[in-house]
Amino acid sequence: MGRHGENIRKRRDGRWEARYAVCDENSGKRVSRSVYGRSYEEAKAKRSAVTGRDTLLSESGVLPQIGELPPDLAFETAAQEWLDSVSLTQKPSTHEKYGFIYHSYLEAAFGGVMLFQITEKFARERLASCEEVSESLLKSIYSVLNGILRYASGQYHAALPEIKKPPAAGRRREVETFTRAEQTRLLSVLCTNMDCFKLGVFLCLFTGLRLGELCALKWDDIDRDGRTLFVKRTVQRTYVERGGSKTALLETSPKSSRSKREIPLPDVIIALLMDYRNGKEYIFGGSGPLDPRNMQNHYKRIVREAGIPYKNFHTLRHTYATNCIEGGTDVKSLSEMLGHSNVKITLNCYVHPSMDTKRRYADDLCKYYGGLKGQIGRKNAAVSCA
Repeated sequence: MGRHGENIRKRRDGRWEARYAVCDENSGKRVSRSVYGRSYEEAKAKRSAVTGRDTLLSESGVLPQIGELPPDLAFETAAQEWLDSVSLTQKPSTHEKYGFIYHSYLEAAFGGVMLFQITEKFARERLASCEEVSESLLKSIYSVLNGILRYASGQYHAALPEIKKPPAAGRRREVETFTRAEQTRLLSVLCTNMDCFKLGVFLCLFTGLRLGELCALKWDDIDRDGRTLFVKRTVQRTYVERGGSKTALLETSPKSSRSKREIPLPDVIIALLMDYRNGKEYIFGGSGPLDPRNMQNHYKRIVREAGIPYKNFHTLRHTYATNCIEGGTDVKSLSEMLGHSNVKITLNCYVHPSMDTKRRYADDLCKYYGGLKGQIGRKNAAVSCA
């Protein structure tokens, strides 16, 4: 098992392997090399001899990293460089999210820290106060931290450690879905005096669209003859500048390349959509995309009218996925309709069998064992008669 931050591990053959980073003379890229020893100390000493750097603890108790890492390179410098690179390669909303996480949680925790000081133990101690936030936010904090460290490793050819998020303190929160009874009440309200907002909620129940994808739908995205909906863009409200209060609607490409997808539409959905065609560019927003906050407010009104407990808008997507699985849809097809990058995400995050489904499986098992018991009883009777 490797020792955190040192990149030294014991192999299955009993030898110790110490890895270090060098810059390839031909490609200029960072590559890894290894030296081996019969003990941890021997492997560490061999690596020290090869790299020409002391890998023992300094007087301050901080373990220097392997590679040509400038000793005066601050974490905040690398972080800003990384954020600048993200602004060039990722969507503005992604850059805004990463910037918010860095300035809210990492900037203060690692202020004045040099990159060579960072080990897993050191980082965990600095982020101890963050462990009270939600599991999702904590995951994002560690993701941004490791993104900065990976960037610095590549830019400065340094073997910086990957900081593992501490295990969740409690059980993972279950993703909510609407029960069958709640769906019945919700559909009753949606089909009574339907307006464009009720149509939007109805459409999400039958397609699993994300909120931003729904609000950015155009009439050109509907193929009436092919009975298909094309997801090509999304919209969200984001801050115009960091630290300010001014926001604006931002229309971008979907969450990922797989999120650009085709979703089959039932005839009933096609008919409803055509009844609301108004000659405008956007289905729900008219001349521009609908503000997601507007749709959310109407969704809350619809849920109250249905008299069911409030569950967030994304619950419609969870419910759609669960209904598809319980209806016999194969996971691969569902994964593509949801726009997931792989099937594992669909299984782990969105497929949650209801209690009714589990009870049906239990009843089916009882019927099977009951029939088997009957067959055994008849065989025993035949034997006794003989």
